[in-house]
Amino acid sequence: MSINKESELVGMQNISEIVALTLKKMREYTKVGMTTKEIDEYGGEILKSYGAKSAPFETYGFPGYTCISVNEEAAHGIPSDKKVLKEGDLINIDVSAELNGFWADNGGSFVVGEDIHNHQPLVDASKEILQKAIGRIKGGVKIADIGHIIETEARNSGFKVIKNLAGHGVGRSLHEKPDSILNYRVRSNRERFKKNTTVAIETFIATNSTFAVELEDGWTLVGNKGGYITQHEHTILVTDNAPVILTKNNEIWN
Repeated sequence: MSINKESELVGMQNISEIVALTLKKMREYTKVGMTTKEIDEYGGEILKSYGAKSAPFETYGFPGYTCISVNEEAAHGIPSDKKVLKEGDLINIDVSAELNGFWADNGGSFVVGEDIHNHQPLVDASKEILQKAIGRIKGGVKIADIGHIIETEARNSGFKVIKNLAGHGVGRSLHEKPDSILNYRVRSNRERFKKNTTVAIETFIATNSTFAVELEDGWTLVGNKGGYITQHEHTILVTDNAPVILTKNNEIWN
């Protein structure tokens, strides 16, 4: 979305703050022994309290207010009362919503309880790589160059990237142009970030896989070669200088 007037910026700030706080509160609420359905319903109540609508539910008819993926699941995990969290589980919560015609998106992976399976290095790499990538974004920068940073940093950390999941424009709908802010460089892509636009930047960092494949439920994505995948995401405003991180209050970098 291109921000052309103050009211549009305020609209994006408001919904970004809502999804950020919802993600933060859901992360703090999550405990061993909870079901992902409990956590999703908690997040849904927070969104409703602000008058916001779940983006995946409104846009795609997703069976939940938020996407909650556990362990081998890469993305779009369906909240379930049969999925009980255990010590050391790797979980991803992705929260996106709409308010007054504006949409924002953010997400984060973390370990539930004690890190008995040593997932934290993967989580930390994802967070750090996102921070480095966002720090390089400004008007005129090639989208492919940001993908190159993500892929290079992942490789240097001993990990891989998922090549068919990507960040995207966001604002007047959940997914807008640019629709493929990939985690690797496509040399033929000459598209550049534009000043005063809002985009969702997200990392998909993996231990084994390089592509995500859909399960029979029609939603849940897993890696094509197994292993684990982490995702972290911020909605940002592109400027001529450092970007404005609209969802900074989700505290995924803390």
